Amino acid sequence: MGRQPNKDNGMRCRCSMVTACLAAALTAVAAYTVAPQSAAAQAVERPRPQQWDRLVEGARFMDRILPMPDGRKGKHVWGTAEVAERFVDNGIEMPDTSFWGGNILKDGDGLYHMYVCGWPEDSPQGHMFWPNSTVYHAVSKRLHGPYTIRETVGKGHNPEAYRLADGRTVIYVIGGYYISDSLDGPWQYGQFEFDTRDRRVIEGLSNLTFAERGDGSRLMVCRGGGVWVSRDGLAPYRQITEERIYPPVDGEFEDPVVWRDSLQYHLIVNDWLGRIAYHQRSLDGVHWVTEQGEAYVPGVSVHKDGYVEQWFKYERPKVYQDDKGRVEQLNFAVIDTIKWNDLPNDRHSSKNICLPMNKGLLIEVLNREPIDETTDAIELLVKGEKGFNPARDLDIGSLRLGSYTAVNFGGGAKAVKTQRRGRDLVVTFDAHGSGIDREEFAPKLLGKTRKGGSVFGYAALPYVDYRPAVLSSRRPAYDADSGQITVGIENFGLSASKLSELTITTAGGKSFSAAVPPLEPYGKTEIRIACNEAVDLKGCTLSVTTAGRVSHRMKWE
Repeated sequence: MGRQPNKDNGMRCRCSMVTACLAAALTAVAAYTVAPQSAAAQAVERPRPQQWDRLVEGARFMDRILPMPDGRKGKHVWGTAEVAERFVDNGIEMPDTSFWGGNILKDGDGLYHMYVCGWPEDSPQGHMFWPNSTVYHAVSKRLHGPYTIRETVGKGHNPEAYRLADGRTVIYVIGGYYISDSLDGPWQYGQFEFDTRDRRVIEGLSNLTFAERGDGSRLMVCRGGGVWVSRDGLAPYRQITEERIYPPVDGEFEDPVVWRDSLQYHLIVNDWLGRIAYHQRSLDGVHWVTEQGEAYVPGVSVHKDGYVEQWFKYERPKVYQDDKGRVEQLNFAVIDTIKWNDLPNDRHSSKNICLPMNKGLLIEVLNREPIDETTDAIELLVKGEKGFNPARDLDIGSLRLGSYTAVNFGGGAKAVKTQRRGRDLVVTFDAHGSGIDREEFAPKLLGKTRKGGSVFGYAALPYVDYRPAVLSSRRPAYDADSGQITVGIENFGLSASKLSELTITTAGGKSFSAAVPPLEPYGKTEIRIACNEAVDLKGCTLSVTTAGRVSHRMKWE
C-alpha cells in the first residue's frame, strides 16, 4: 500500500546514519492521481510454474488458512456484491472510516490490542487520502474481533506494533515510531536511525517489518528486501545484506511480513500487481528458501458454509503468534475495489479482517547424527497438546517427512512404525527418499488426521544451531601508505562464529585471502592484508567461508 519512491539518491547519510522522516516519506506520494483506473492498472495474471500443478494438499502456505469464525452479517453495508454477505464483526469495520494495515498484541488479562490506521471515508481523495492517515488503538475480547477504537495514537501509516524486552510498546509507522511504557499510551513519537554500513538502501526505508530474536534484538526487513538488525529494537538498525532476499521472479514486491518461531524465520512478501504472495524460510534471516505455491491470493477469506468474501485486494498481512511462535491468526487489509476507484461518499471502502490458521504440529527429529542419503531410518517425536492426541488423531499412513522440495509434491520418507511415549508419539520413517541433505535445517511434515484434516510441521534437528553466527563485512579499502587492504567483519548472529577464511577477488582476477578469527555475538574485527602493489578494489567480490560453506558474499561496486 502506498508505493514509496526510491530514496537511494535523495537520502542524506551523515557518517552512514540515515534518519527517516514521516512527513517527507508521506508527502512524496501524496500527489497520486485519484482518477478512476481499470482493473489492469492494479492487476496482471502471473503465470505459475508448471510444477505447482503437482503440489499436494497442505503444501502451500495458504492451505493453512482456516474458515473464518461465524459472525454477524450486516444489512445495507458498503461494498461490492462480492462482499455483501461478509462478517461485519470480523476484524475492524466502521461505515465512516476506511482502515488499513494493523497487527495485534495481547495483554496479561487476555485482552487483544489492535494497532491499525485509517482515514475518513468521505475524505476529499477517497482511498488516496491514505498519506494523511491516523493510527488507532482498538481492543477486543476475541482474537478475531470485533475491535472497537479505544484511543487515537497519532498520525502515521502502515503500523506494526511490537514489545521491547523491557516491556515498552513500539508502534512503527512509515518514517518513525510511537513508544509507550504500556499498551495504552501515552505515546511519544520518535525516529529510527539506520546505519547502511557502506551499502545502498534497497528501494527506500518504508513498510518495515520486524521479528524478535532470542536475545531481545530485532531483525528488520524493509520494503525493498534488505535485512537490518538492531540490538534492542530501538538502537540504530544496521544493514547486513546487499541484495534483496525476495524470490528471484518477476514481481512488484511490497508488504513483507517477517516473524520467527522456535526454529526459523518466516517471510511473506506480496506481488501487489500480480496479486500473489510468496512464503520464504530462513535459519539465519540472511539466506532464504522459497516454498513452492502461493502464500495467499484473493479469495482466501472463506466462511464455514463455503461463502467467499471476494475482496479485490488483500494487502499488509500481519501474524499473531501463539506462545510457541506458531501463527494462530493472519490479518489483512482488504478493499472491495481498485484503490483509485474508492472515492468519497461512495459504496467502497476498506477494513482489516482476521483469518484463523492451522498452527501446525510440534515435532522434532531424534536422530543424533546428521541425516543424509546413507541414513536408513528417521525417528520423529510428535508432541501431544491440549485437544490433540497424536496416537489417536493422526493418519499414520498419510505422513510424509523430508525436504520441502520432496514433501510438497507427495514425496518424502514414509512412516513404518510408531511408539507411544506418554502423551507424545514417536514415528519411525524409512529415510529413503526424504531429500534431506546437509543444507536442511527444518524438515517438513505433511499428512492427514483420521478425520481428513491437514497436518503439517517443521521439525527441529538436534545437530543444527538455531542461533547461528551471521558474519557481514564492510567495504574493503586499499591504503597506499601502508600497502594494505583493510576490511571490517562483524558478527550479527546470536552465537560465536568459527574460524573462517576471507577472500577478496578483484575485477581483474587477483585474489587475496586472510583468516577471520572467531567472533562473539556483535563482535567485530579489522582484517589487514599486505599487498606488494597497489590494488583497485572497485567491483571486487568478497566472500567469507566457514567450515567449507560460503557464509557471506558481497560484490562491492
